[in-house]
Amino acid sequence: MNRRKFITLLGGTAAWPLAARAQQGERVRRIGVFWGLRENDPEGIRWLSGFIRPFQELGWTDGRNVRMDVRWSDSNTGRERMFAKELVNLQPDVILAHGTPVTAALQRETRTIPIVFGAVADPVGAGFVASLSRPSGNITGFLFAEAEMGGKWLELLKEIAPGVKQAAMIFNPDTAPGRGSYYLSSFEVAAQSLKVEPITVSVRSDADIVTAVNSLERYPETGLVAMADTFMISHRGPIISAAARNNVPAVYFHAAFARDGGLLSYGPDNVDIFRRAAPYVDRILRGANPVELPVQVPIKFETVINLKTASALGLTVPVTLQVAANEVIE
Repeated sequence: MNRRKFITLLGGTAAWPLAARAQQGERVRRIGVFWGLRENDPEGIRWLSGFIRPFQELGWTDGRNVRMDVRWSDSNTGRERMFAKELVNLQPDVILAHGTPVTAALQRETRTIPIVFGAVADPVGAGFVASLSRPSGNITGFLFAEAEMGGKWLELLKEIAPGVKQAAMIFNPDTAPGRGSYYLSSFEVAAQSLKVEPITVSVRSDADIVTAVNSLERYPETGLVAMADTFMISHRGPIISAAARNNVPAVYFHAAFARDGGLLSYGPDNVDIFRRAAPYVDRILRGANPVELPVQVPIKFETVINLKTASALGLTVPVTLQVAANEVIE
């Protein structure tokens, strides 16, 4: 991505002096940044900005003592492989990675360059780290959501749409953690407890998404749960639109869905996740080994409810749910 365009998108022209140069004798460090979303995705820009601001506060300025090489995969396997190889060939001091597929692509290319990931669901199961407390290799970072979240999303669906009798969990088996199994177990346990029939729906493209959600129209008491995954947030537009057209109540894992017209979202705050990643990158640049930095769990979650969407679906959102929400969109 063009660096000037990238910095303008972040709105940080004053904080990122392009004309600045390394002071005499000061080594310019190099950071690879690899994001799983499409270039210029507003959410991706927000998350990256969440990292950059605290990173600057730690004393790092682009063009003076650090250079950032940014790549975007758009949740495309070919781009993940190509850009992972490209970034590793640049021999950066550290790479900041967003999501499981991007981290996996980087791991295939290097076992020596330090990698700090953010928003990865199951780093142990994916083989990125030996354990959360002792990563053991060249990778560490920040977890997105633990496996029990699958059940929590279904509970919220039943709370906001109590008439739901079936619930479909939609995911891409090629990119979802554990090929979908990571969240499915808690989803199915919650379904049994709530007396809801669980359905699994595999998709790999926008066309698959539309076909899958359209098929739910035949079952008027069916709701939808989107499994947390980079593919899903990259393709959130078709999911939200198809759910609206077919009057399907849906619960999502990130606030971007509800802000873009989805019914309800609940999950970790990615801006906070990448804000917390800044000190890890800083410590590695100052000599720390990823082995010394435990994988951290999310500490800030947000619930967003879209009342306009609820009204279109004929749903009355419980006051208790509205009061508990971080954001209610009228």
